[in-house]
Amino acid sequence: MIRTLKNLYHLLNAVCASLWYLFPGRNMTVIGVTGTSGKTTTAHLIYEILKEDQKKVSLISTVEAVINGKSFDTGFHVTTPSSWALQRFMRKAKDGGSKFFILEVTSHALDQFRTFATSIDIAVITNISHEHLDYHKTLTHYRHSKEKILKGVSYAVLNADDSSTATLRKTLHTKIMTFGIMNPSDVFQKYSPPHLPGLFNTYNILAATTVAKILNISVEAIEKGIRKFPGISGRLEKIPTRKEFDVYIDFAHKPNALEAVLTTLRLLTKKKLIVVFGCAGLRDRLKRPIMGEIAGRLADFVILTAEDPRTEDVRNINAEIEKGLKEARVKEADRRKESLKYQEGHTKYYWKIPDRQEAINFAIKKLALKGDTVLVTGKGHEKSMCYGKIEYPWNEHKAIEKALYDTVKTSANV
Repeated sequence: MIRTLKNLYHLLNAVCASLWYLFPGRNMTVIGVTGTSGKTTTAHLIYEILKEDQKKVSLISTVEAVINGKSFDTGFHVTTPSSWALQRFMRKAKDGGSKFFILEVTSHALDQFRTFATSIDIAVITNISHEHLDYHKTLTHYRHSKEKILKGVSYAVLNADDSSTATLRKTLHTKIMTFGIMNPSDVFQKYSPPHLPGLFNTYNILAATTVAKILNISVEAIEKGIRKFPGISGRLEKIPTRKEFDVYIDFAHKPNALEAVLTTLRLLTKKKLIVVFGCAGLRDRLKRPIMGEIAGRLADFVILTAEDPRTEDVRNINAEIEKGLKEARVKEADRRKESLKYQEGHTKYYWKIPDRQEAINFAIKKLALKGDTVLVTGKGHEKSMCYGKIEYPWNEHKAIEKALYDTVKTSANV
């Protein structure tokens, strides 16, 4: 009942915002991108391809808004902005001459009508898997929320390899274009360019390519757009170092995303794969042991730490992740003992270090050796970390730089 009232409030806000800004989405081709993983990269790939084809295009994603070529640091700790912010950006884009608008959309935004009255022409669903069950309660409700993006669209772009697509095909009464690798699809490919490694990036490229084909963009422009795509800050981002081991940052904070990035790095790692991660407080608790099992199965060393604990105790959150590690038969290590001894043999170990900076320091300064890979996940591009109800400044890049060279001050070491 309370959520219904809140959603009615959001609906009223969306209607008022659309009226105030005079429905700016009209006369622009709006491309909405949703899914459990891959939304941000897919949205930015579409943007680069359209830009390469000389289209006037604007974008809102998790990491930024790009309106008529000008980048805005949105500061969103949510993917989709409020109805008022969304319509304001769209009005700015339209007035500046944009003919295309790419919008990354979450299940929360769809459930709360934040995109109501924004006529989406092409809707992309990258995939649907376990996430946000703290909000949606069931995977069915989560899937239904994602499906709302498809209402009234001209084209639906679906992942032929995703289990949700078969169900969607039965209920949709619109044109469908599919992409995939394993199952028959309209657009398919079996590799990723070197600067976008991993199976998950192949799917992102396929989704963006499918949209481009709907818009009749040339193969040459598609290929150039993909080649020029610089990548996304905090998305499988390799950090330059002067060390003999590799360090990566990734935003992975969901089971399927963590599995995808660890699987990719497992193939690229010569020796030990070390992952530093945690789970957010006051969010889906069911995924915590699942992510623990994934980390334990795919990494050699796991360091559990803080990731926006909010009002929960980090130790309690990590105890739930720990259940999955134990299921994967990973042994808890004693931090007081010489860390190098754990490098011997093939036994997997985990540590619990609540302070995120200390956890990163430990991975880089104490554990990593020549040929190893250190992956730090969960924060990516975000610029704050929530303890209690306060957002403290946090910069994952600076935290890693501090661990590597011990020269840069960081915040949020609470």
